[in-house]
Amino acid sequence: MTHLSPVFCAIDTPDAIKAISLASKLKGRVGGLKFGLEYVMANGPQGVIPFRGLDMPIFLDVKLHDIPNTVAGAITSLLPVEPDYITIHTSGGAAMMKAAVDAASRAKGKHPKLLGVTVLTSLDSTDLKQVGQDTDTAAQVERLALLAKESGLDGIVCSPAEVANLRKVLGPDMILMVPGIRPTWAAANDQKRVMTPREAMGAGATYLVIGRPITGAEDPASAADRVTQEIFA
Repeated sequence: MTHLSPVFCAIDTPDAIKAISLASKLKGRVGGLKFGLEYVMANGPQGVIPFRGLDMPIFLDVKLHDIPNTVAGAITSLLPVEPDYITIHTSGGAAMMKAAVDAASRAKGKHPKLLGVTVLTSLDSTDLKQVGQDTDTAAQVERLALLAKESGLDGIVCSPAEVANLRKVLGPDMILMVPGIRPTWAAANDQKRVMTPREAMGAGATYLVIGRPITGAEDPASAADRVTQEIFA
């Protein structure tokens, strides 16, 4: 399956009919579709199956975080959906991540790639201190990213602010899936660590996650084209 662009559009709606309508408009204009908790909790993992007919990569951003056995079981439960990517929290520890990798490897069909969530893009150093992580954001991201690599994950999810450093630290093969992307013409909203699409790709991102600048536009297809033009201008 070919990624037509590095952009995964975030389908952040609980409405399945609205979601499939939006996704159909974006076919050929974005590289894949990202489904987060809002959609999955409303429709279940099975609610993603109809989108496979669009022949677009599917990213389940469910951010699993629990004891190793439970996360492994959750990965196994998601395998019939045949997602291309699944997220888990790196802060769950090495044992949890290794259990997830083992579960994914047992897929009879497509083996999903596991991406580790490091520090949410809605958080900064002040937020980390409030939850007892008295460390620099970049240092925490690097620590968790290295743990993810050592644990066998295929890539990580990180802020664009850390992409350049992580590409050096992790090497060329780890997938860097990067949210917190805002085109020059879009508002930052609740993201605190943002970058433009072109800047993020230049820094070493593999894929970009973009939601509201596309989904909130009057013409989502044109907005997606505009993002692509900004990347490759």
